[in-house]
Amino acid sequence: MKQFLIIQTAFLGDVILATPLIRELKIQYPDAEIDLLVRKGNEQLVMSNPHIREVLIWNKKAGKYRQLFSLLKRVRKQKYDEVIGIQRYFNSGLLTALSGASSRVGFSENPLSFLFTRRVPHQFGDGTHEVTRNFELVAHHSLSPTSLRPELFPSPENYLKIQPLVQDSFYCFAPASVWFTKQLPLKKWLDLAHHIGSEHPIYILGGPGDFETCEEVLTQLPGFNCTNLAGKLNLLESAALMSKATRNYVNDSGPLHLSSAMNAPVTAFFCSTVPEFGFGPLSDDSQLLETTENLECRPCGIHGHKACPKGHFKCATTLPVEQARY
Repeated sequence: MKQFLIIQTAFLGDVILATPLIRELKIQYPDAEIDLLVRKGNEQLVMSNPHIREVLIWNKKAGKYRQLFSLLKRVRKQKYDEVIGIQRYFNSGLLTALSGASSRVGFSENPLSFLFTRRVPHQFGDGTHEVTRNFELVAHHSLSPTSLRPELFPSPENYLKIQPLVQDSFYCFAPASVWFTKQLPLKKWLDLAHHIGSEHPIYILGGPGDFETCEEVLTQLPGFNCTNLAGKLNLLESAALMSKATRNYVNDSGPLHLSSAMNAPVTAFFCSTVPEFGFGPLSDDSQLLETTENLECRPCGIHGHKACPKGHFKCATTLPVEQARY
C-alpha cells in the first residue's frame, strides 16, 4: 500500500486546483493512503474529500517555524513513500526535502529542489493550466487523467444551509480579491447588475474581511434584490450556493476556482492578470472577459498589486462587462 503526502500551503484557489491530482492518484492506486498538508483556514475545503485520508494543518499564526518543524517531525514519523511539494517556495521545499520519503517530488524552481529525487520544470505564462502543471509532478506514475476539473464535496448540511436562498433564477457576485488590481471596479459591478435587472436576486459573496467591499456594491443598488452574504457562509456553503446559481461573476480569485470545482456557470474577469498564467475557469459553461485594449503594462505581475502601478487602471476600466453572459 502506497502512502502519499501532497503539500500545498498557498491560497484557497491553489488548494482547490490540487484536488484533480489527488483524485487521479487515487484512481491509479485505489488502495493508496493520500494525505494533504494545507495552511490553516483552507482545511475546511478538503476535510470532506473522500480521496484524502488525513488533512495536516500548518498554523502559521501559532508560531510559523515552530509549527513547521512540528509538522516536519510528524511527516518523518509517518514514513511516506512519496511526498509531492506543489509549491515553489522554501518552506514547502523544506518539508519535501527533509520528509524522509524515498521519492521526493517538486518543481525545479524550488530553492531546495537539489534535495528532491525528482525535479519538474514549471512552465508558466504559456497558457498551460495550473492543473496540467501539477499533473507533470506525477507523470512518472503514467496517469491518464479523467478530467482537469477540480472538485469539492459540500455536505448535506452545507446544502441545507443555503436551501432558503435558492430560487428559480438568481446570480452570485464575488467582487473582492486580496489584490486591488485583480478586482473589477465598483462601477463595473453596478453596470453588470443593471444588465441583469432589479427583478433577479443577487447574492454578494465573500469572506468576513470582504464585508465592506460587498456592502458598497449593495448600497449603490437601491431597489435591487441584493443580499450581502460576506462572512455569513463558509467556503463549502458558498460553493454549494454557486452550484445552484443561474450564473456566477468572479475576479481572478478564489471564487473562480469554487465555481470550477462545482462545474457552475461562471464569467471570470481578468484585470491586471491574464488567463495565460493558467488559472482560468474549468466549468463547462465558462466565460473569460478581459480588456480588448493592447496595454503594454499588462500583465503587471503574477499576483496583482495594491494599486495600479501606472495610475490609470485601464485593464479594469476598459473591460467590456456588457459582454458578460446572463
